[in-house]
Amino acid sequence: MRDNHRLRRLVVDATTTYLWSYRQKKGRDGVWRDTVTLHRAGRRTRIVFRAGGPGTGRYVSEGHPWFQGCAGDGRGNLINLREPAVVRALLDEALRRGTLPDGGELDGWDLFPAVAAAVDLKRAAAATPGVPPGSPPGP
Repeated sequence: MRDNHRLRRLVVDATTTYLWSYRQKKGRDGVWRDTVTLHRAGRRTRIVFRAGGPGTGRYVSEGHPWFQGCAGDGRGNLINLREPAVVRALLDEALRRGTLPDGGELDGWDLFPAVAAAVDLKRAAAATPGVPPGSPPGP
């Protein structure tokens, strides 16, 4: 099993590199959080996805090992926060909006719709040769 707490490298361009990690834990308030932490130039920025109550459309894996790292909106949109493409989409969207703080915390749910559209797994599965029409996303 891969160590989810290790820092991974995300190269944006020739002069910009971030280190990132994923973590899942239950806060003191009893609410589960899935967090992507970005490190650059000695600053640490957290993009946090908090579990919502019933009917909120904010679902995280809440400690379940089968869905670790997944955040979903209950309408079929699901992103895996352990995937480099998803982390890059989160970073790009935060930079595009000008909301990436120099350290601190950012609510990941604000970025979720744009990231889910950018990392469209259904479209990727449909573009794979040999996949029957209407097949769900692959592994």
